[in-house]
Amino acid sequence: MGPWALALLFWAALSAARAVVYFREQFMDGGLQTSENSKFYAISSRFKPFSNKGRSLVIQYTVKHEQKIDCGGGYIKIFSSNLDQKNMSGDSQYYIMFGPDICGSETKKVHVILNYKSKPHPMKKRIRCKVDGFTHLYTLILRPDQTYEVKIDNEIIESGNLEDDWNFLPPRKINDPTAKKPKDWDDVPQIDDPNDVKPEDWDEPEYILDTSAEKPEDWDNATNGEWQPPMIKNPLYRGEWKPRTIDNPNYKGIWPCPQIENPNYSPDFNIYSYENISIIGLDLWQVRAGTIFDNFLITDDEQYAEDFGDDTWGETKDPEEKMNIKQTEEEKKRERAKEEKRFRGRFNRKVEKQKESGKTKLNRITVKKEEL
Repeated sequence: MGPWALALLFWAALSAARAVVYFREQFMDGGLQTSENSKFYAISSRFKPFSNKGRSLVIQYTVKHEQKIDCGGGYIKIFSSNLDQKNMSGDSQYYIMFGPDICGSETKKVHVILNYKSKPHPMKKRIRCKVDGFTHLYTLILRPDQTYEVKIDNEIIESGNLEDDWNFLPPRKINDPTAKKPKDWDDVPQIDDPNDVKPEDWDEPEYILDTSAEKPEDWDNATNGEWQPPMIKNPLYRGEWKPRTIDNPNYKGIWPCPQIENPNYSPDFNIYSYENISIIGLDLWQVRAGTIFDNFLITDDEQYAEDFGDDTWGETKDPEEKMNIKQTEEEKKRERAKEEKRFRGRFNRKVEKQKESGKTKLNRITVKKEEL
């Protein structure tokens, strides 16, 4: 083994030794799996309370929608130590909600909802989740410098600044309330064409008398009044005439109001941090059950989490895909065998009918000969 390899091994061992693992759970029997359709699920696990102040917070787990889910959650929640686990529900206040959520064709996203001052704040950006039937590794990283990363299968999908991508704080700058748009500023993109003229035959009434109507024979003018033909929709009516619109040659665009410092803005450098983190849980609804959760990890070390993901999800990724290919091929073989069986059945029934039809014809000929 060369000196570089030894150095890398030493660095990896040193990194692992420095990593603080707050929670780790691997289910050797295949993971936690939802089992009943159209049901709420709530389960949680408590660990020693900690604060991530001054340290990164890395939350990671794997989820597999084995049932090809059509509507249901696959996310996890992180709670403080004061959660009543026995009565945990969707109303229970949480610190972090993270993970995929799927429902129909519209909702296929990764939730990243962070609690700030006792209020949940969803991420402004939209992150699309994985929708296939394979196992996927989801990772959320919050750092003391107020940056974050969202990773799927150990690849960065989204990143940025907490203050920019959530509405935690008022904006740093606002429009100057004393500024006024210049009177000659034209911000109308389109105007009526002054050269467009209304056609002479445009004006037609919306309703006209039905000239084909006939007065009923039993109509009594004394009782019903003088008979009038009913009104019908005029097929020539085209509505109110409006000139066509054209691009405004004087259009200057939207007026950029001058910005000033927001007097209500106050920076908060502790948005990322939480006190007494002590519980991880699943609190979700699924229409079609079968989702598998596993390889839960909460740590302060990004590299440790990545290595843990490679050692868990990474080790099963390729075999799972190969197994899926094999199962798909076997399913196709079974379907072909069923189709061949159905075809043979139809063919045999057709042959039997033809035989029966031939016997009937032969009997008819025999009878005719005997009668003759």
